[in-house]
Amino acid sequence: GHPRVLLVKEMNAVFPSSHPLIRHKITQMRKAKCGPKYLHQLLKEVSTFLCYEATADLALAPCRVTTKLGEETGQHLMARVGIVPVLRGGLGMLEAMTEMVSNAQVWHLGIYRDKTSLLPVEYYNKLPKRVTVHTVFVLDPLPISGATAMAAIDILKSWGTSSASHQLKIKFVCIGASEQAIQNISSAHPDVPIHVGLIDKLQDSEGHPLEPILPGMGDIGDRLFGTGQDAAPPLDEEGADMQDAP
Repeated sequence: GHPRVLLVKEMNAVFPSSHPLIRHKITQMRKAKCGPKYLHQLLKEVSTFLCYEATADLALAPCRVTTKLGEETGQHLMARVGIVPVLRGGLGMLEAMTEMVSNAQVWHLGIYRDKTSLLPVEYYNKLPKRVTVHTVFVLDPLPISGATAMAAIDILKSWGTSSASHQLKIKFVCIGASEQAIQNISSAHPDVPIHVGLIDKLQDSEGHPLEPILPGMGDIGDRLFGTGQDAAPPLDEEGADMQDAP
């Protein structure tokens, strides 16, 4: 069915998925024994559901197709699509999107949150000189404050304004997010639809999002690539990456 619409400040449409398999798989991702291989599998599966919902309004055009019964009419994707995974965690969502939209163009943005100032810092940008697509999907699995996502959208809007001959449509896709992050992104960019698997509403007494959101999820980038404090523990004696079946 259609995703539920959550109206937030600025009346921007936020689409939290209500699919039970997404909730189930996100819970599996939070388990302590979920190593890089199984995490990548689950992240891809959840991303597939979300990308399916996020691409529901892509434009089609009529076409002719040759079948065993002769020439027939059909439809093909008319919209040119770009995908921007925010490094590094966004890379775990990329495969699902490119499998669904095989002719999409992929560009990379590297943005991290400074540990002292908590402000986003851009360190890598491989956007082309001019805009060649109609719609861009920004992939960032777990925004906490939304600052990195907002920075990525700011960069894309600036790039689109300076080099596009048409209005560039931007959508943001994430696995989970704090309620405050969703509100921040929505307020800063009310024209950007947000597709999210699960919104964590946990807050402290002053209304700030608790960290970590979705306890157990950790740093997706570190867990995927085996680095940092959230790197996977050693394999058990059987070499299993994950004990429990999905």
